Amino acid sequence: MSTQIKICGIRRAQDVDYINEFLPDYIGFIFWEKSFRCVTLEQALELRRQTNPHIPAVGVFVNETPEKIAEYVQSGAIQIVQLHGQETEEDIAKVRALLPGVPVWKAFKVRSIEDLMRAQASTADRILLDNGYGTGQCFDHSLLTEQYLTRPYILAGGLTPQNIPDVIAKYHPAMVDISSGVETDQCKDRDKIRAAIHAVRSM
Repeated sequence: MSTQIKICGIRRAQDVDYINEFLPDYIGFIFWEKSFRCVTLEQALELRRQTNPHIPAVGVFVNETPEKIAEYVQSGAIQIVQLHGQETEEDIAKVRALLPGVPVWKAFKVRSIEDLMRAQASTADRILLDNGYGTGQCFDHSLLTEQYLTRPYILAGGLTPQNIPDVIAKYHPAMVDISSGVETDQCKDRDKIRAAIHAVRSM
């Protein structure tokens, strides 16, 4: 299957204009207050209304309560939940109980083979492998071997339009998730978004 692409950290009307022009597979809203990309539920609802309805929106949460997550999904702002903190298998189960049928993705900070094995064993619908929390840096991709990781995964951290082709060719992620790599001065950049999506779809 072809690799998909998610553009994360959407927060301005201009960002939505770029999304509607170049049509990535997913967009992401960040609801973590410590991120400069954080949006409120009201902002996310307005941006969602402006976005092509065929592009699912993912909500990124860090150690949030299942009840708050359910509120955001039920509002219509997002269609997919991404847990990006220290959430446990029990937390995933709690979110699922409140939101039956809603996909739950779980992010893992990768530093070792043990981290990959935890991701492999996760009950999340999709796993996301990252260097950290919005660091804009790659982790050691040489860890990505089929010996430890046999399920499809989303790759994030340090991706740019320039390195995406090589990453896809070597590691074949199911999806790439990019945020800072399509920004200039901490704002989404139209040309970089276009280039990133073209890099993925030309593979």
